[in-house]
Amino acid sequence: MPRKRELLLLRHGIAEERGPDIDDAQRSLTAEGRERSRQLLQRLTELDLGCDLVLSSPLVRARQTAELAVAAGLAPELELAAALAPLADPLPLLERWLGPLSPRSGWQRLALVGHEPDLSTLAALLIGVPMGQAPEALQLKKAGVALLQWSQPPQGSLMGSARLTLLLPPRLLLGRRSTDSPSAAPSCG
Repeated sequence: MPRKRELLLLRHGIAEERGPDIDDAQRSLTAEGRERSRQLLQRLTELDLGCDLVLSSPLVRARQTAELAVAAGLAPELELAAALAPLADPLPLLERWLGPLSPRSGWQRLALVGHEPDLSTLAALLIGVPMGQAPEALQLKKAGVALLQWSQPPQGSLMGSARLTLLLPPRLLLGRRSTDSPSAAPSCG
């Protein structure tokens, strides 16, 4: 019987602000971004969401988040994947990993560290949201997480072949309430 396969999509942590004096690819995580990501990744490890491998965008902020994932024990190693850079096409990468000639047989869960809106658009397409609606269907906050699952190897196109099993903003994983959200109000009862 084929093994279940999962993708843990993780948006990079809080990074330096964009500016005319800094190359976007070189923007690093801020001190707050590193600490928040470290805590979140530790929590994912505690929740038994460990991965066989982390694939990361080569941009500094994503690579730093992926390195923190390995340090937290979420996965034993990481590989950089240009297909996870902003505006790149990650589908050929996923077809390779999910297909019969996967670079590593027997894997169960991969973590993908990347950027918005690319990761949430990818998740939306994989769960069957039409292309025109995909960019607006889901949103991953910085250091937010989505978990996609295939109960059996996908046959044919990856579009619409996955099931979304988790979509969590970092505040929920870290047990923090947002002060600007109606859900932050105390419950009555």
